[in-house]
Amino acid sequence: MRLRGIHHVEFSVLDYERSVAFYDRMFGWLGYHSFWTLDIGYRSTYYMARFPFAHSYIGIQPAREGGHLDPAEQATGIHHVALWARRRREVDAFHREFLRPEGLVVTDPPAEYPIYTPGYYAVFFTDPTGIRWELAHTPFLPGPGAIRRSLRAARALRRQHPEWRHHPLREMQRRLPSRSAIARRTSRTP
Repeated sequence: MRLRGIHHVEFSVLDYERSVAFYDRMFGWLGYHSFWTLDIGYRSTYYMARFPFAHSYIGIQPAREGGHLDPAEQATGIHHVALWARRRREVDAFHREFLRPEGLVVTDPPAEYPIYTPGYYAVFFTDPTGIRWELAHTPFLPGPGAIRRSLRAARALRRQHPEWRHHPLREMQRRLPSRSAIARRTSRTP
């Protein structure tokens, strides 16, 4: 079983200096650390939650071409990036104390999304280049109220989909081919 998720993600931005200034403020507010490449071979600035230990991190580099992104178009490319919030109150404070004063486009204000998982709470916004972000909190142990809201949302969703034979949690699970199954399949290919 894999214990870690994404190693890192890197974005190309339209106005590198403006974007780095924005991300410095955003990630600074969230308590992240930063490092950069010193322009040795390429130019990128990175942000991470834990430094210097192994973790996921986000990189920003200057774009050579392109235009402002519009997440509503759902064009090919990344749709959004979600960052972990420590608690629900952090999502609200981030919206109130950072997003509003920055004048950023908040596409979805802080709200609970019980269909995702019990207690899921998030805010969605776009950065100056149009990259869509989310700050989300998922409780380690959701309370009884969050579990009830999640079950109600699942029942409502199931009523909308009579073709489903099972509970949405079971319907949404997909079985991926294992490493050995892939090896067997590729070994039979001439």
